[in-house]
Amino acid sequence: MSTTAWVLLGIVAAVVLLAIGTYNGLVGLRQRVRQAFADVDVQLKQRHDLVPNLVETVKGYASHERETLENVIKARNAAVAASGPAAQAQAENMLSGMLRQLFALAEAYPDLKANANFQQLQTELGDIENKLAAARRFFNNVVAEYNTKRESFPAVFFANMLGFAREDFFNLDEGERAATRNAPKVQF
Repeated sequence: MSTTAWVLLGIVAAVVLLAIGTYNGLVGLRQRVRQAFADVDVQLKQRHDLVPNLVETVKGYASHERETLENVIKARNAAVAASGPAAQAQAENMLSGMLRQLFALAEAYPDLKANANFQQLQTELGDIENKLAAARRFFNNVVAEYNTKRESFPAVFFANMLGFAREDFFNLDEGERAATRNAPKVQF
């Protein structure tokens, strides 16, 4: 074989190895995205399971606050039914807003605030919210890594062709973004 043939064969082999490496890297990152989303799902399921117990506890003390309680359940059901990161993020943000209203409602009922069952449920929900925030951060980190890889050279040439679509982040809605910008007021 001539030198030119060897050089061409070397170039073809290098391109093939680069394509295989790129493909395998994208597959690995896509699997991490799916795993991270499953971790978020686990936390959301725990949250969804806790909300009806919380609402039932509040019902005993604030039965005339029916509209707020029904809205919490509607938001929970919408969150359970949502699929995909974007739809789930929107539904979960709505549920978070309803839960804030529920806890604000609880402030008006001292007996409810003192109830051990309510306090335990509130503590469990706080714990789940912390775990959920960590799972969301991890998910968004993996999505950023995956999207960066698929948009970088040389993957940018292969990704769409091979079915590696861009992934969505699990984002806050505008209302939650605004709420996080304002520091809570502490008064004594």
